[in-house]
Amino acid sequence: MKLAAAASWVHKWLALIVGVQMLLWVGSGLFFAIYPIEQVRSEHRIAPPHALPLALTTRSPAEVAALLPEAPTRVTYEQDVAGHPVALAEFAERRPILIDLDDWRVASPLSVEAATLIAQTYVTDAPRVRETRLVTEESTEYRGPLPAWRIAFDDAEGLAVYVAADTGRVAARRSDLWRVYDALWALHIMDWRDHENFNTGLLIVSSLTALITILAGFILFPYRLGWIRRRNIG
Repeated sequence: MKLAAAASWVHKWLALIVGVQMLLWVGSGLFFAIYPIEQVRSEHRIAPPHALPLALTTRSPAEVAALLPEAPTRVTYEQDVAGHPVALAEFAERRPILIDLDDWRVASPLSVEAATLIAQTYVTDAPRVRETRLVTEESTEYRGPLPAWRIAFDDAEGLAVYVAADTGRVAARRSDLWRVYDALWALHIMDWRDHENFNTGLLIVSSLTALITILAGFILFPYRLGWIRRRNIG
């Protein structure tokens, strides 16, 4: 009977301490299970890419280098989301430089108009732009390349597209569903500041406490069902 009494005491008081967090774990886990991660990432809003003939991307590295302040470590030929040929020059110490191969000019850092066009072309349905803002610091919503343009759309999903100002690439998609997911993820892993560290001592201690609570409940199980007679468990 001493085992049952100890298990009852442990189960009662530890459940009181960790019960709210256990509820958050289960509730957030249910949310994660209901919503597909592809929907959270707004992958259904990505417009089909434009095909670009290979012949339009054959500018030589020497020609590209003529527009650059120093020799790049790498030059990548690609197309932007609107299908325009571009060259992206990367450097060891300085920020990347984007070259428009149609107009043969340096296109970075992007203007708000250019970033807005990229964002509108990138998403389906071409929603109306609600707000544009240059982001220069990381946040819980965005940790990609900086600076970046945040193009927020006036739609039912609260979609915002982040376009890196130096590369012209879409660096992130964020919707209201993503923001709820991220908030629940922060509660789930108990990292309320950065929303990404699930190796904290607080999470480990809370998980261990929850495990002990559950094990104590298993010990009490046969007593609660009357399979084993007990006295003064408390």
